[in-house]
Amino acid sequence: MAAAVGVLRGGANARRYESNPATREAAWVKWTILSLALAFFVVFLLLPLVAVFVEALRKGWDTYLAALVEPDALAAIRLTLFTAAVAVPLNLLFGLAAAWSVTKFDFRGKRLLITLIDLPFSVSPVISGLIYVLLFGAQGWFGPWLAEHDLKIIFAVPGIVLATVFVTFPFVARELIPLMEAQGREEEEAAIVLGASGWQTFWRVTLPNIKWGLLYGVVLCNARAMGEFGAVSVVSGHIRGETNTMPLHVEILYNEYNFAAAFAVASLLALLALFTLALKTFVEWRAGAAIKENPS
Repeated sequence: MAAAVGVLRGGANARRYESNPATREAAWVKWTILSLALAFFVVFLLLPLVAVFVEALRKGWDTYLAALVEPDALAAIRLTLFTAAVAVPLNLLFGLAAAWSVTKFDFRGKRLLITLIDLPFSVSPVISGLIYVLLFGAQGWFGPWLAEHDLKIIFAVPGIVLATVFVTFPFVARELIPLMEAQGREEEEAAIVLGASGWQTFWRVTLPNIKWGLLYGVVLCNARAMGEFGAVSVVSGHIRGETNTMPLHVEILYNEYNFAAAFAVASLLALLALFTLALKTFVEWRAGAAIKENPS
């Protein structure tokens, strides 16, 4: 009976929507808006992507592959993957801890913590890189102490990792906080009342509920980590074969008018971006299917 009432109400709402003049537009309006959206997509997204691959392959596959296996290019690829491999797990742990603290506990300073999580979104990546230079550079606050102990952060791999962690750490937390707030605390509280420990509650209750949101945040974090340019450019020193990530290597090749090699490395970044987009789409689809299977 309740289902029948729901169907009738749904049909009534649909008819009300269709009969409301405020929600109806002429066909030419709909097609104009659609055409504008498609035009923007083609001009600003599709054409540049196609141009990257066209320019990368303009001189043939031999030149393309030679640009990718060149020692400096391989070093940039390795450094990019290493930076992402360090930054993403660290941000995964931070995101879980921050989301758990914000959504499961009440404490003074919660709003301040949420504001600080959003800080990298409001600060230019170049400024964040400059902050690390002021802290760990030769003339920075900790520069003399680091030099005394023969430790190098700026113009070295540790500085690149630190800058990447800073610009990417909101992504996981920002995906989990709204999700965990919407789910509430009832299931965890019930598990605790039934005798589950904290780890059991996390692994058997919390994590299954947030796994797709967590994976979505990790995908976004990884994409930003591999494509970061501004902050890394400030702290890297642009040392070829040592502190250049893939985006920085593309810039150097382009400035040297080595366009074929620059677009070849850029095409590899584009392929990584397309793979990330496909993975993101899969996660969204799987999360939607999970919601339909378990709407409660």
